[in-house]
Amino acid sequence: MIPMACSRNARPMFRAPALLALCLCGAAAAADSVTLRVNVFPTAKILPMFVGVDEGIFARHGLKVEVLHTENSAQQREGLAAGAFDIAQSAVDNAVAMVDAAHEDVVIVMGISSGMNEFIVQPDIHSVPEVRGRTLIVDAPNTAYALVAKKILLNAGLREGADYKVKPIGRGSARLEAFFENKEYAAAVMNPPFSILAVAKGMKSLGRTVDMLGPYQADGVFVMRAWARANAQALERYLAGYVDSLRWALDPAHRNQCIAMLREKLKLPQQVAERTYALLVDPAFGLTPEAKLDLQGFRNVLALRAEIEGGGTPPPAEKYLDLSYYRRAIGMLGK
Repeated sequence: MIPMACSRNARPMFRAPALLALCLCGAAAAADSVTLRVNVFPTAKILPMFVGVDEGIFARHGLKVEVLHTENSAQQREGLAAGAFDIAQSAVDNAVAMVDAAHEDVVIVMGISSGMNEFIVQPDIHSVPEVRGRTLIVDAPNTAYALVAKKILLNAGLREGADYKVKPIGRGSARLEAFFENKEYAAAVMNPPFSILAVAKGMKSLGRTVDMLGPYQADGVFVMRAWARANAQALERYLAGYVDSLRWALDPAHRNQCIAMLREKLKLPQQVAERTYALLVDPAFGLTPEAKLDLQGFRNVLALRAEIEGGGTPPPAEKYLDLSYYRRAIGMLGK
C-alpha cells in the first residue's frame, strides 16, 4: 500500500479563515485529535477525501486522516482483516465476500455511490455478444464489478470459461493500461476518470451498468465490527467528516477548486477533470448526496452474488449492515 500525497506541497492542514470561523470547536478538536488510516482505490470517487484533508474538514472533526492506496481489492480485504488500517472504502461486495467467504466479522457502515460504472470495450466491439472468444479484465475475479460484468455477459448469452476468459488485473489504472497492451482484453467495468480516459483514447462504452442491471450499491465504508465497537466515537466523527466534505464537494460554488484537486491528485488533463467532476455531481449517476446507502441497491448486490457465485437465496441485508454509526454522524451535522 502506498500513502497518498494528501497535502499540497506539505502546506499546513489548518487554514487561518477556518480557524477564525471555528476557533472554539477547532481548539477542542485539536486537543482530542484521533489518527485514522483509511484505505481506498485512487479513483475520482475519493474527491471528498481530497476535500476533507486539503480543506481541513476532517481536522475540524478532530481527526488526522491518513489516506492509503490499494493496488487491488484482495490486498484491501487482507489488510483490513490484518489491522493494517482502520477503515476500508470500496465496493461493499468486498465486505460481503469477507463475511461469507473469509468468515471475517466485517460491517458496512455507510454508502458512497452506485459506482459510476460503465461497460468499456475495445473499439472493434459494437455489442456485448461480440466479447465472445476474448477476455474480460477485472480487479478480482469473484467480487464486486467482476460479478457485474459477468451478469452483463450472461444476459447476452455468454458464460465464463465457455465463451470468454477472466483475467484479474487490479485497480482501474491497471485495467486502463492493459486495454492498450493487449487487444484480446476485450471488456472491463470502469469508472471515472479511467472510463473517461479510455473513451478519449479510442475505447468504447456500451452503457452504464446501472442502466443495464438496475440499482446497485457499489461503494461504501466498511470496518471490522470489533474495531467499530471499540472506536465508535472516532468512526462517527469520520463519517460526519466525510459527509461534511461531500457536501462541500457537491456545492457548485466549489466547482473550480474541486476540478483543480482532481487535476493535481489524479494527474488529469483539464478537460478530463471537468468531465469527471460533472459526472461526480450528476444526481442520477454520481456521488450519492449525504452518502446514504441504497438498501434496494444493496439487496441487488446480494442477489447478484448469489446468482453468479452460486450461493442460493441471498441472505438478509441486515446481516452485513450497521447504519447506527451513520445516523449518529448525520445527527452531529444537522442540516
